[in-house]
Amino acid sequence: MRKKDPGSDIASVRMDETPVGPLLIFADEEYLREIRFDDSNAHTESSRAATSKSGRRLLNQAVCQLEEYFAGTLRTFALPLQPAVNEFQQCVRNELLKIPWGTAVSYSEIARRIGRPSAARAVGAANGKNPIPIVVPCHRVIGANGSLTGFGGGLDRKRTLLQLEGTLPPALPGMC
Repeated sequence: MRKKDPGSDIASVRMDETPVGPLLIFADEEYLREIRFDDSNAHTESSRAATSKSGRRLLNQAVCQLEEYFAGTLRTFALPLQPAVNEFQQCVRNELLKIPWGTAVSYSEIARRIGRPSAARAVGAANGKNPIPIVVPCHRVIGANGSLTGFGGGLDRKRTLLQLEGTLPPALPGMC
């Protein structure tokens, strides 16, 4: 699906073929703004570029980097980001960006790293509002006991992303 959001300079592109299902990616001329998991059943043509000039170059870069990530050849994204988040969410986002590929940390560890050791729940809430999943690796944050908890795209997608990075072993047949 190719479209330009009415009344804005933000363009979008849909990636259909990913291990976590279709993604909608939004950008303007300067920044990647949002990635959404698209659970709609509407069948649309996959697109690698927006028709709008605004954001086209950046959308193409985002799609290429996401394809490389899913192929296992890209471990660090190099995209300009400016999601609409508050100051605390920005602080959490900055810490999420420091989590290396193939590792996971707990919500309480993120809270400790940002100097708010009792704010694990607030970190979880900020993590859940991350508008740029995958690129800002909120999937790399897990429960203190190692459990997969909370993910805006659902736990199956979180598990898939962590398995892709080698953080979790692949699920055995017949296991949930």
